[in-house]
Order: sequence, then C-alpha cells, then structure tokens
Amino acid sequence: MTADDRPLRWPLMAGALLALLAVAAGAFGAHGLRSLVSERSLEVFQTGVSYQMTHSVALVLVALLAMQRLSRRLLGLAAGFFLAGILMFSGSLYLLVLTEIRWVGPITPVGGVCFMVGWGLLATAGLQQMRREQQEQ
Repeated sequence: MTADDRPLRWPLMAGALLALLAVAAGAFGAHGLRSLVSERSLEVFQTGVSYQMTHSVALVLVALLAMQRLSRRLLGLAAGFFLAGILMFSGSLYLLVLTEIRWVGPITPVGGVCFMVGWGLLATAGLQQMRREQQEQ
C-alpha cells in the first residue's frame, strides 16, 4: 500500500474521538443539563452536539477519501477547517451554556465559516480529481 492509498490518519482518529465525545455530550445534555438550564440553553447545547457529530463524521470521510486519490493537501486543509469549526462553533456554544460567558458568542460564526471553507475545499478536491480522470481518458 502506497502513501496515496492510505487514509489520512489524523482526521480519522480526530473524527472518531470527536464523534465519541459528541455522543457523550449529547447524553450529558439530555440527562445532566435538563434540570439545570433553560429549554433555550438546552437547544443551543444540542445544536453544538449536532454540528460536532456531523463534522466528526466529515473528518472520517475526509480520511477515507484520501484512499480515492483526491488531493491529500486539500483534504488535509478541509480536515483542519472542520476541526477548527468544531472547536470554535460547538466549543463556543458549550461554553455559552455551561458558563454563561458571553464574550465567546462572536466566536460561533467564525466556526461556521470554518465549516463552510472545509466543505468548499472538499468539493474542490473532488472537482480536481474529476478533471484529472477526464484528462486521463
């Protein structure tokens, strides 16, 4: 197996670990927070969990797409943006709910932009591969 045939290891491990933590956070929110925070705060927390899980799966997907000859550079960048998005978007929502520290609120949209950049990079990697395959024919 060559380097180009292997998954990207760090996004695979990070995605799996962050998915595990999303399940734990979801259970904590559903069972541990229900009596401690408002219904709106619980919704905000669950939004963080949902985006964390979605983008944890995206990290695993990026790792596996490396085996399909897509640009490892673009995939690595996409994974980095997904990771940054999880930390900033979901992390800021968790902090808002658990600590009521309001200054972290403006960080949330930056995390959302990171998610969008990651998806854009993933689409670009796919388009590049499609063009390469067309040129090989």
